Amino acid sequence: MHSFNRGRGFQNRTNNNRGRNNFAGFGGRGNRGGRRQATFDPTPVIIQAGLQQAETARNPIKAEVFQPVHQFSDFAISDQLKANIAKRGYAAPTPIQDQIIPHVLEGRDVVGIANTGTGKTAAFLVPLIEKVLKNPEEKVLIIVPTRELALQVRDELMSFSPGMQVFSSLCIGGAPIYRQIESLRRGQHFVIGTPGRIKDLNERRKIRFEQFTNIVLDEVDRMLDMGFVNEIRDIIRVLPNNRQSLFFSATMTPRVKEIMQGFLNDPVMVSVKTQDTTSQVTQELIKLKGKSKVDVLHDLLNTEGFAKVLVFGRTKHGAEKLSKELRFRGFRVDAIHGNKSQGQRQRALRDFKDNYIQALIATDVVSRGVDIADVTHVINYDLPESYEDYIHRIGRTGRADKVGVALTFVD
Repeated sequence: MHSFNRGRGFQNRTNNNRGRNNFAGFGGRGNRGGRRQATFDPTPVIIQAGLQQAETARNPIKAEVFQPVHQFSDFAISDQLKANIAKRGYAAPTPIQDQIIPHVLEGRDVVGIANTGTGKTAAFLVPLIEKVLKNPEEKVLIIVPTRELALQVRDELMSFSPGMQVFSSLCIGGAPIYRQIESLRRGQHFVIGTPGRIKDLNERRKIRFEQFTNIVLDEVDRMLDMGFVNEIRDIIRVLPNNRQSLFFSATMTPRVKEIMQGFLNDPVMVSVKTQDTTSQVTQELIKLKGKSKVDVLHDLLNTEGFAKVLVFGRTKHGAEKLSKELRFRGFRVDAIHGNKSQGQRQRALRDFKDNYIQALIATDVVSRGVDIADVTHVINYDLPESYEDYIHRIGRTGRADKVGVALTFVD
C-alpha cells in the first residue's frame, strides 16, 4: 500500500499551483442529486494479490504449456485462408481456437466461455470465412457490445480475408447511418454491429434478419451489463430458425444463461481455462491522504516508466473534464467515452495504440474486448462498479506475457 508520493519526480505543491480546476474526479461525490452509482472497493483483492505474488516469488510454480491438438494447417479450410493466417504470424491455435474451429466447421452451435485476449475472435471468424468461401450465399451477423470491439472484429476479418472477395458492413452508432444503409444495399457477407444500431436498421427494414444463416453474439455478459437485454431479446425473437449460432461470454450469470437458452440449438460447450488475468499485473493502492486526485495523477504521469497509461473513471463528463485539465498542464492525453463522435473515438484509440499520446482517459467502454498492446499502467481514477469491472480494467495491462501495473486511488 502506498501514499500518493510514491516513486520519483513527485513534488509537494498545493492545488492552487497546479491548474485551472481542483476537482475530485470523474463522478464527483454525489452526482448532484442523481442516483449514486454502486462502487466496488478492490482493497482486499489487491492485498490478497500482493500476498499471492510474494508466495509465488518464494515458491515458483512451473506454468503449464498448452499443446494444441491441431495446427492451422490441419483445419479443413482453404489454402488461401491458411496462407492469410500464416501471414499474420499464426502457426499454432490458442486453446479456444483449437477447440472451437472444428465444431463451427461442422455446423454445430457453440457456446464459448472465455475472457478477452484468448483469441476467440479468430475462433469464430476463421471457420465463418471458410463457410462464405464455400458458399457465397452464406450471410453472417456478428453483434458485439461496443463500437470499438465492432471495429476490432471488422479489422480482424479484413486481415484474414485479403484477396478473397469477402465483403462486410460495419453498423455502429456514432457514425452516419445513411452510409451504413448504402453499404448494406450492396449485399455483404458479414454484418458487424452493436445491438442498438442493428435493431434500428432492422426496424427501418434495411437489415432483414431472415437472410442471416450464421449469428454470433460476442461478449454477451457485457451487452447485458450495458442494458442491451431488450435489444438482444428482440433480435433473437425474429432470427430465422435455420441458422448456426455462436455465443461467447466471459461469465455465465443467470441472465446470460436465460439469453443462451433461447438462442442455441443443442450447442457444444467450450470453456477455456486461461491464465489468471492478474498474474502478470502488480496491483497497488494509491492513498490520497487528502490530496486532489488530479494532482496525484499529474505526479504519476511525470514519473519515469509511465509511458502508456490507461485511466479509468465513471462518467463521460468527468473523462472529458479530466482530459482537458491534463492537456492544460502539458500532457499528451485524449479521452474516449460515449459522448464522443465515432471519428473522435477512433482517433483517440488509434493515437493511444500508436503512442502519439501518453494517457487515454476512458470510461468502461474500453475495459473489455479492445486489444491495446504494451499498456504500462492502468489507473483506477474512480472505483469500478463491480469486481468483474475491476478485473476487466486491470486486464488491459500485463498482456501477451508482459508485466503491467494497476493502481487504484483510495481516500
